[in-house]
Amino acid sequence: MMRKTSVILLSAATGAALTLFVTQPRAVLMGSSARAATSDTYRQLNLFGDVFERVRSDYVEKPDDSKLVESAISGMLAGLDPHSSYMDAKSFRDMQVQTRGEFGGLGIEVTMEDGLIKVVSPIDDTPASKAGIMANDIITNLDDEAVQGLTLNQAVEKMRGPVNTKIRLKIIRKGQENPIEVTLVRDNIRVRSVRARVEQDDIAYIRVTTFNEQTTEGLKREIGTLSNQLGDKLKGYIIDLRNNPGGLLEEAVTVSDTFLERGEIVSTRGRNAEETQRRAAHSGDLTKGKPIIVLVNGGSASASEIVAGALQDHKRATLVGTRSFGKGSVQTIIPLGSGNGALRLTTARYFTPSGKSIQAKGIVPDIEVLQDVPDELKARTDTKGEASLRGHLKTDGDEKTGSQSYVPPDAKDDKALKTAADLLHGIKSTATAVPATGDKAAVEKPANKAAN
Repeated sequence: MMRKTSVILLSAATGAALTLFVTQPRAVLMGSSARAATSDTYRQLNLFGDVFERVRSDYVEKPDDSKLVESAISGMLAGLDPHSSYMDAKSFRDMQVQTRGEFGGLGIEVTMEDGLIKVVSPIDDTPASKAGIMANDIITNLDDEAVQGLTLNQAVEKMRGPVNTKIRLKIIRKGQENPIEVTLVRDNIRVRSVRARVEQDDIAYIRVTTFNEQTTEGLKREIGTLSNQLGDKLKGYIIDLRNNPGGLLEEAVTVSDTFLERGEIVSTRGRNAEETQRRAAHSGDLTKGKPIIVLVNGGSASASEIVAGALQDHKRATLVGTRSFGKGSVQTIIPLGSGNGALRLTTARYFTPSGKSIQAKGIVPDIEVLQDVPDELKARTDTKGEASLRGHLKTDGDEKTGSQSYVPPDAKDDKALKTAADLLHGIKSTATAVPATGDKAAVEKPANKAAN
């Protein structure tokens, strides 16, 4: 019997799936101790059955049997670690949409404000942008239903739907006396997980916000565009992974491979030694050896840490910022059949090319840069990290909790970004150099080191 599964990497706050592969169940030879353990397990299952029947028959109100079972499964998985969980059918579908990075919709980034939906920005070349929807527009009605009273997720779900279907929006726009009504036809929308711009006229800045199925493709496209745009002026690349919660293992591997010519990218190790898998780079650095600075902080987790760790270990990039989140485990998505949702189960730890586990420790940047945080935000700008999560997988050595995750909204106030640009321009950094374990101390000109 072959079972289809999916491998994902998640931060504490965000779930995503999946590179598909097939596994076969292992053959088990049961000795007397194994039979005794199995017998004890069946006794426990009988206890569960007794409790289940007592709740069904005696609880003050008639319970929903399916909810009881789902709650029992959720409790069992939640007792393992912070990242194992049960997803019902809807949560499983939502996760698949998130990791595919594409869906039928309108192409609007939105937020909730005072109970109404506010447009953050329309995505280029989508039904929303073509219809003239603008940032700061307030959406009050979806078809004939008022938005007020809906949650953000409920409103987003109503705006999504099959491609080529219509939806009518009523919009309030500042400066317009009367509401605007517009009918949009849903199209296939791709989530932009990669954004890029030219920084200081000669630096390629690339921001990666998540690792979904579109990330590597988007990264390669932006590298090509910026390298052609800047030509010989190009000093190097800044890859911004700050507050990126992770995503697909496969995308972390292919993103790392984009910058490497050879060598191991990551290894994953399960309960048994034979389950160890190693992923290696293929020839072909798309940046052609240009210097790379990677920005990380306390919100950089999971797949982000795989990329940062691989580039740091291979001396291909200099890491700037604050210590990363420290999530060094891999989750496998196991579908449970039609309508039954799926398990998200921790099945392995991952290790950087040098063999280090970052579980509950994080990746220490080569150069630490702390941001200036407004007083009103100081209590909310540190991420506690993996080590602070109840039930997290333990690790050897000292665990580390807490790291700054604040990113200034205005680039001119971004000290980490300025440090990265100065390094690429050969200007000595005044930030604290924090050499990674086993590396040579302190790089005053990491741009040269990054090119090696």
